[in-house]
Amino acid sequence: MLEGNHTMKHEFILTGFTNHPEMKGLLFAVFFFIYLITMIGNMGLVILICTERSLHTPMYIFLGNLAFIDSCCAYAITPKMLENFFSEDRIISLYECMAQFYFLSTVETADCFLLSAMAYDRYVAICNPLQYHTMMSKKLCLQMITGAFIVGNLHSMVHVGLLFRLAFCGSNQINHFYCDILPLYRLSCVDPYVNELVLLVFSAPIQVFTIGCVLISYLFIVYTIFQMKSKEGRIKAFSTCASHFLSVSLFYGSLFFIYIKPNLLEEGDKDMPAAILFTIVVPLLNPFIYSLRNKEVKNVLQKILQKNK
Repeated sequence: MLEGNHTMKHEFILTGFTNHPEMKGLLFAVFFFIYLITMIGNMGLVILICTERSLHTPMYIFLGNLAFIDSCCAYAITPKMLENFFSEDRIISLYECMAQFYFLSTVETADCFLLSAMAYDRYVAICNPLQYHTMMSKKLCLQMITGAFIVGNLHSMVHVGLLFRLAFCGSNQINHFYCDILPLYRLSCVDPYVNELVLLVFSAPIQVFTIGCVLISYLFIVYTIFQMKSKEGRIKAFSTCASHFLSVSLFYGSLFFIYIKPNLLEEGDKDMPAAILFTIVVPLLNPFIYSLRNKEVKNVLQKILQKNK
């Protein structure tokens, strides 16, 4: 019936950040620079952790995978966004749109589980240091990482599969700089109630579980730190958690602002600042947050630089 009464849309227009031509060159230069730094920083950290044997511990294996996820997030969004700055039509096909959402959703869901696994790793290291190698074996570490990516893929497959029940026959303008699931719901001329319900049913437990793991881990960590008699021990323990806690705060803060609110389907341009933080700024900052605050990473970098002199 929809195809008989309306023209079905199989392409969308990503409106992006601005319609002012004089701003496009500057924005392109800024985001291209951010993209380069993001990819160099994250992939450099991945290569460093893979090649340096002293960093083959659960903490750095998690960190390497987090850097890989951030690289994937940047790669999923930024190239198309940069292309659209100088594209006259700014068109993305329905299948490209769904592929972009699928890829982004997979890595971001995996990111949630990875951050919770990293919190558990810090809990074991600080609260049970003598049992660390028993409780956080490399096998368990790899199982956690594999599980995070499996759940990420399954989670994305469910939502992408349900997108095919929607029909797009009205406006084809997405008020965003990438294809996200909420803008697609807004454009659907079929009631997306089922999709919204499934999104809530699947996403809420993931968020509750992963955030719960982070909060519980940090409650035990803070309690253990305040029980320490040595001031140096407390400072060292806090410093090992500070990077992860900052990364978690940025990630979940922007995630909540986009997806956890009363009027979920309000206009997408209101989500733009949080989306920029979530998909562009956080992947840019993470390698610097972890490498600049981590003595072992800095020591390895210094050794490599000294060898190359």
